[in-house]
Amino acid sequence: MKLSVVVPMLNESKAIAETLRALRAGAPSAEIIVVDGGSEDGSRALALGACDRLLTAPRGRGCQMNRGAAAANGDVLAFVHADTHVPPTFAEDIDAALRDPAAVGGRFDVELDEPAPLYRALGRLISLRSRLSRVGTGDQAIFVRKRVFEELKGFKEIELCEDLDFARRLKRAGCVACLRSRVITSARRWRSQGVLQTVLRMWFIKIMFLLGFPPSWLKRRYSDAR
Repeated sequence: MKLSVVVPMLNESKAIAETLRALRAGAPSAEIIVVDGGSEDGSRALALGACDRLLTAPRGRGCQMNRGAAAANGDVLAFVHADTHVPPTFAEDIDAALRDPAAVGGRFDVELDEPAPLYRALGRLISLRSRLSRVGTGDQAIFVRKRVFEELKGFKEIELCEDLDFARRLKRAGCVACLRSRVITSARRWRSQGVLQTVLRMWFIKIMFLLGFPPSWLKRRYSDAR
């Protein structure tokens, strides 16, 4: 299987170079596509020499990831946030998971880049919740067979929760592999807004989304939810 990795980016000059270095190490033969949503901080220059293709799309992760997927040549797609580092066995883990013909896709366990015990516990709880529900989030490097992605018509191009919406539809499409390998993602939201406040806010947004509240309304009300 050929793997294509799509990285949506917006003003990630502090993170994108390390993210792409980890990706190249963990998936040396993969096609790496960065899709920029209008960065103004030098992110594009940092990404240009470290990826195979640098594309531009209207701002919004759903739109950016769809743009990258449409341009991808691989028959497996992985979506990695610009502040997330994949493990050295990234491509191998995905390949092993998809040897099961029943598997339509999957996600990784997650660890936050903060050594304090509270953050370690939070990463474990996020992974456990995801393992029990079989629903991943964007921070967990969701991967999917490209034909399944196309059958599901990709991500909805909405302001928030595009990852939750897609992961729920992916679960209905077939078996979702929950890998024990961990990606390491930035804890900056939790550090800047407080752990408890961030967890409560994220759960409230998810519940409101699942109850049918418009993502545009949620985005306006919680403008810093990303």
